[in-house]
Amino acid sequence: MSILNMILAQGEPSTQVVQQATDTLQQTMDSAAQVMTDTAAAIAAATAPAAAAAEPVIKELSVWDLITAGGWWFMIPLALLAVVSIYIFFERLFAINHANRQDRSFMDRIKDYIHRGEVDQALKLCQETNTPYSRMIEKGVTRIGRPMNDVLVAIENVGNMEVAKLEKGFNWLATTAAGAPMIGFLGTVVGMVNAFFQLASAGNNSNVSILAGGIYQALVTTVAGLIVGIIALFAYNYLTSRVNKVMNKLEGKTMEFMDLLNEPAK
Repeated sequence: MSILNMILAQGEPSTQVVQQATDTLQQTMDSAAQVMTDTAAAIAAATAPAAAAAEPVIKELSVWDLITAGGWWFMIPLALLAVVSIYIFFERLFAINHANRQDRSFMDRIKDYIHRGEVDQALKLCQETNTPYSRMIEKGVTRIGRPMNDVLVAIENVGNMEVAKLEKGFNWLATTAAGAPMIGFLGTVVGMVNAFFQLASAGNNSNVSILAGGIYQALVTTVAGLIVGIIALFAYNYLTSRVNKVMNKLEGKTMEFMDLLNEPAK
């Protein structure tokens, strides 16, 4: 019994030591878990702004941003071409509309005056009407009594002059339609050269954003040049079609006047 009691007496302290070690280990694990939780929360809080900043920001381009990005050396000439082309279009449109006006009783009155021998009244009516076809007829009236071929040639010459007046400014529209895209393309080439120069100058710090920014700025001039060229092209073709209609009416008036001269007086 004495030996057993001695063993039991020695075992009690060993159990207490084990229990204390277990408690200490548990506390250490709990502290470590708390530290890891706090560390993870701190890292998440610290990286949240960086993650938010890393998200791509999509910027919308306004028309003014595109204009300024293209470079004033090329955008100002394109803007001037556009303004002048629009002015010529509306100015010529009003002139053509005025030339296209017709007095349905004009030829009947001219016929009556000529058949009555009142040439002065016929000339006065032509001057008061003041349209391309009236000026053509006026020239024909002044040639009455001459060979029919001479009268026809005189009328046709006046008609060609009237058409030339109506087509004033058309060369500008045609030149703008062809030249504006070329100016825009030139701006793009210059911008591309500048973009690659900046990319090469950046060295090891070069990235895609440098090249992409230069390319998009360079392409703006091409867009502007195409827009101006398309406007001028459509304006030119529309005005040309209107002038062709006026020419057809002038030819009709010429033939009507020549038939009038060949009619016997009643």
